[in-house]
Amino acid sequence: MKTIAALIVGSTLLASLPAWSQVTVDQPWVRATVAAQKVTGAFMTLTADRDSRLVAVSSPVAGAVEIHEMKMAGDMMRMRQVSALELPAGKPVALTSGGYHLMLFQLRQQLKDGDKVPLVLEVENAARVRSNVKVEAIVRPLAAAAHADH
Repeated sequence: MKTIAALIVGSTLLASLPAWSQVTVDQPWVRATVAAQKVTGAFMTLTADRDSRLVAVSSPVAGAVEIHEMKMAGDMMRMRQVSALELPAGKPVALTSGGYHLMLFQLRQQLKDGDKVPLVLEVENAARVRSNVKVEAIVRPLAAAAHADH
């Protein structure tokens, strides 16, 4: 009887746990910088298995990382920070130079072609449970970056 009670309690606890969202990251890369450059962009494609949101990003190579969006405002393209990026279940969300992307500010070092940049993506699921996704993005030169979105 104790075994059955333990199984019921265990099953109830498992059922009450919020569902974790799994996010896959494809082709993460960061634009290379020149000496003394303090800002760059990071790009990738994110796919969540459940409705989720990218709510924060951090990296040891930057003092701050922000989620940004490029958008037409009249006849001018404007960049603005957004507080979160929606990740609809099963739909790839591309972070590209002409749309949503990540901006790394207060760079602590020059990022050279071939370097690897660690990023931690903080993702929140529909139940408001947050999890971290660790990513290692490769640094690519500006000339090669133009072809990375194809």
